[in-house]
Amino acid sequence: MNKIITIGREFGSGGRELGRYLAEILGYAYYDREIIAEIAKRTSLSENYIQHIAEQKPVIPFPIHTGRTFWAVIPDYGQSVQQEQHNIIRELAQKSDCVIVGRGADYILRDENPFRIFVYSDMASKISRCKANNSQDYAKGAEMSEKELTKRIEQINKGRADYYEFYTGQKWGDKVNYDICINTANFDLKEIAEALAKIC
Repeated sequence: MNKIITIGREFGSGGRELGRYLAEILGYAYYDREIIAEIAKRTSLSENYIQHIAEQKPVIPFPIHTGRTFWAVIPDYGQSVQQEQHNIIRELAQKSDCVIVGRGADYILRDENPFRIFVYSDMASKISRCKANNSQDYAKGAEMSEKELTKRIEQINKGRADYYEFYTGQKWGDKVNYDICINTANFDLKEIAEALAKIC
């Protein structure tokens, strides 16, 4: 059986970078955005659209009193994206030892006994990391005020929590659902990865 490490993370905590460092140290495959790209190939949907819905709780259909519902005429892309995401994550886990970031992989692969990590940090550290790394990954943090960035971080994390809890029935970030929870505030991510590599 392959060794699998899954990483759940708060936005701005550095979980993605930590996963990349850990994969490099261990010589494991690393999967994150690659999953989105593969879903796009299989569904003919754009990567931006998939990224938008892949970590969001689905909208529950509601009846419109005209004899039918909107859901009867709107394709359920969210359902197909989720199914492909589950399939791809399982396929990747079967290929080789790997680190998979986000997307509820810890739950999807629960029967494979992955080493489950959750990465978090205080708000000040998350804001600092977002401002220092002015990429799309960090919501263009340097271009936003601290108030705007705080709101954006909270919004993204709420979306991740709602998504995780909807699809798993478990509480996102609850220590009982992970093997280790790591606060990255005031720590070097490479040093954390080196320490983790010794116990994964």
